[in-house]
Amino acid sequence: MQATSTPAYPRDHGGGVDGAIACFGGQRCDWIDLSTGINPVPYPLGQLPPTAWATLPDQAATDALLGAARAVWQVPKAAAILAAPGASALIARLPALRPAGHVAIDGPTYNEHAAGFQAAGWQLAAPGQATPADARVIVHPNNPTGHWHSDFTPDTAFSVIDESFCDVAPENSLLPQLDLQKSLVLKSFGKFWGLAGLRLGFAIGNPADIAQLAQMLGPWPVSGPALHIGARALADHDWAAATRTRLQADAARMDAEMAAQKARPLGGTTLFRLYQVEDALAWQAHLARAHIWSRVFPYARTWLRLGLPAPKDWPRVSAAIASATAKDVR
Repeated sequence: MQATSTPAYPRDHGGGVDGAIACFGGQRCDWIDLSTGINPVPYPLGQLPPTAWATLPDQAATDALLGAARAVWQVPKAAAILAAPGASALIARLPALRPAGHVAIDGPTYNEHAAGFQAAGWQLAAPGQATPADARVIVHPNNPTGHWHSDFTPDTAFSVIDESFCDVAPENSLLPQLDLQKSLVLKSFGKFWGLAGLRLGFAIGNPADIAQLAQMLGPWPVSGPALHIGARALADHDWAAATRTRLQADAARMDAEMAAQKARPLGGTTLFRLYQVEDALAWQAHLARAHIWSRVFPYARTWLRLGLPAPKDWPRVSAAIASATAKDVR
């Protein structure tokens, strides 16, 4: 089947603060972006050796990063691991690892998976369709619902498990129970460690699949600064533990403040919360007038997703939520 140049599946994302500014005014520095699930307190960059900037990335730095990744995610010795310029770069390429067929994607979920498979000539398997799927994708925990697929059993020849948000609760990872000959696990660095602009992600799978992905990415796919920062951050277990504690407290605070406005929690993770409201677009506009950007979904007009603010931004966010009246959000 020929790949299509324009995927039929719509791509909509968090972010897009520039568009919000065009509608609601202000400057970028005025806005608080809660439309993504990125940790608002990023890992401290620290000092980098000049060679990280001035020379091509070397194998020693790559090995250090992959060693730290293997340790933190307890990657089996028989599995291979690849660092890439963000999980999205891997999502766009991994459909080419198998001949195009039918792919089942548990949804609603992050829509780049469907877009990537369709761009590679795959057909999306409709729920309950008679044709068996050749591949399956799950996002664990799911975005935006936060659902954990703890009972997942691979039922296709190829499974993709996207664990981009799993570092908030690493004990829930499916990696230890998977047959990596038929499965591929994705990990995102930017979300939990709060450095999305660094563009760093990982694929874990069998050596043949990982080698093919590496060939697709070409030489030096990860920058020297990303190699050094990633290796340092992945090995900093104390920072990770403190971050999980803070995120849990902030998620509970957000739930309480939204509950006071009669928003019903539907799920999420400790990096983003999902609420059912009467009119999500009205809520988005209300918050945007306070220069706070949120996430709505074209397939669910009552779903509002909020990331968590940085500590310094809580007063503005709390005030905007508390000021919402029925007239504002209905």
